Amino acid sequence: MSDKFQLVKDYLTDLDLKIVSEDAAEELVVVEDVENGIQNMFVDCEAPILVIEQMIMDVPAQPRDLFKRLLQINRTLVHGAFVIDDEGKRIIFRDTLQLENLDLNELEASIQALSFGLAENGEELLSYIR
Repeated sequence: MSDKFQLVKDYLTDLDLKIVSEDAAEELVVVEDVENGIQNMFVDCEAPILVIEQMIMDVPAQPRDLFKRLLQINRTLVHGAFVIDDEGKRIIFRDTLQLENLDLNELEASIQALSFGLAENGEELLSYIR
């Protein structure tokens, strides 16, 4: 286990995120903070970056103007972005940070960006699957 992976885990604990699973060999943890909309968020040390991803929803069968709207929402996010996975089937929140000089405030800001993005846009995003 690298020092950076341990540092990331310490930061996640400091942020009161519950580590629900861990793969030390892959330097990956899954965290949650259900009160703030964080469920099964992957935090992956892929030197030289830290990758943060959380699945938001499946892409609806009829996405209408969803992709355009996601780009518009991304413009308002302070950190990270709503993206589509490689298969084009899921919408994910994703952010990447440099591991070399990662600090607690930076990681907290990225995670809060997801919470704020969902608080501000969650209902609208869900309307696409109704």
